[in-house]
Amino acid sequence: MRDSFSTFHPVVNFTYFTTVILFSMFFMHPIFQGIALTSAFTYSVSIKGKKGMKFNLFYLLPMLLLMAALNPVFNHAGVTILFYARDGNPVTLESILYGIASAAMFVSVILWFSCYNEVMTSDKFIYLFGRIIPALSLIFSMVLRFVPRYTEQIKVISNAQKCIGRDVSQGNIIQRAKNGIKILSIMTTWALENAIETADSMRSRGYGLPGRTSFSIFTFDNRDKIMFSIIFGLIIAVLTGAAAGENTIRFFPSIKHADITVYSLLVYTAYFILCMMPVIINIREAIRWKHIESRI
Repeated sequence: MRDSFSTFHPVVNFTYFTTVILFSMFFMHPIFQGIALTSAFTYSVSIKGKKGMKFNLFYLLPMLLLMAALNPVFNHAGVTILFYARDGNPVTLESILYGIASAAMFVSVILWFSCYNEVMTSDKFIYLFGRIIPALSLIFSMVLRFVPRYTEQIKVISNAQKCIGRDVSQGNIIQRAKNGIKILSIMTTWALENAIETADSMRSRGYGLPGRTSFSIFTFDNRDKIMFSIIFGLIIAVLTGAAAGENTIRFFPSIKHADITVYSLLVYTAYFILCMMPVIINIREAIRWKHIESRI
């Protein structure tokens, strides 16, 4: 599915991801965590397809289950004792639920950052912060590109070494270790040379100099204004509910949370719409495109 949300202005994209990441980190209420996890998972799959589904199911889901299972092993706080382990330590309901909430929070943040990395490209980040913090914005944009770009480069190096019999899968253990060190050395040399070339290129272009102008393809049009207003309104609604205590929960020594009321349901709905906003936009654009195709 084509990601229509990424076509909005960088201010809209950055505001959205900053908000949902912070909310996912600080809202430990199970309903908020469930909404954030479901929304991040759905958006990740919608923009990455089968690759995102595979990563989420085979890496993040086991991580979620492992973190949720480890917490009651080391954390024995809570008054609701379910049973005793072989070492005599109690396993409590509160520690289990807190472990699930913590694991959901951790996985949600990872998913949001993976979506952020797909949408907020380096040119968008430099556009937002290039004039305020030119050096730091350039370094940060390079860091964001580090993993995907260097992963592809190390595959190229490994394939080249495999052709001459020097891959980590060839030879005995000692030879494989030597081949791995050789590949790592080549990769390090390439990374250092690439960093120097990038720095020289940006310096020759006058990056960071006062009064320097730069070309930009981004314009804050009416569509961006409407979307930013909707996101800002949803943020205010969620923050108002948080100030009223609708997102608070206490795990220890016993579980205590605010009662579910009509107002809390409205807050949950606002948070759900906020988190699912990119998916809603993509579905809407896909329906419009199908409608246009049917009329041709």
